[in-house]
Amino acid sequence: MVERHGLRERKKHRTRQALIEAAVRLFDDKGYDHVTVAEIADAAEVSPRTFFLHFQTKEDVLLANADVRVGLALQAIAERRAEEPLPEVLVRAMNLMIANAWDRDLSSGLAALRARLAASVPALQARLLQRYLTAQTELAQGLQRAFPDRLDAITASALVGAMVGAVSASALTALQRGDGPDEVRNAMRRAMALVAQSAT
Repeated sequence: MVERHGLRERKKHRTRQALIEAAVRLFDDKGYDHVTVAEIADAAEVSPRTFFLHFQTKEDVLLANADVRVGLALQAIAERRAEEPLPEVLVRAMNLMIANAWDRDLSSGLAALRARLAASVPALQARLLQRYLTAQTELAQGLQRAFPDRLDAITASALVGAMVGAVSASALTALQRGDGPDEVRNAMRRAMALVAQSAT
């Protein structure tokens, strides 16, 4: 039973990855507005119905790994050691997010494509902003729960906003100037270190 469940999860992951790769390829070749869900599904050799089992909209393909990243950070915050200082928790959570971004979005070209399209596609801009704000809220609430005696809602929101904002801005700047995956990751880490210093 466990083995069958594991096989099903691996198949689901492969299908999801095939949809992401097909979408990236098509968006790059034809332009975002000229690609339909049916074309993405066809390129991934699945039905449109299968597409909608994985993603609600076209925009969501470009945010495919965002929920995973936020989940990793929330878990790191929730599982902090009792004596672990606030800056170290923030850095550990953000490092997990950066590592996932490098592994999933930067190395595949998804991050660079998303940055390009976000500058010209209003629907994608709106979806990115919505996810960005939701992630900040989730992370701030998680941080406040982890440090109830030290952080109120405003302070937690300010710390998370500073960290996420700095890392996101540095990544976008690096992507826009054409930096490679390693250079973008280094820019994100540098921004993270700058904010961590102010949290001490």
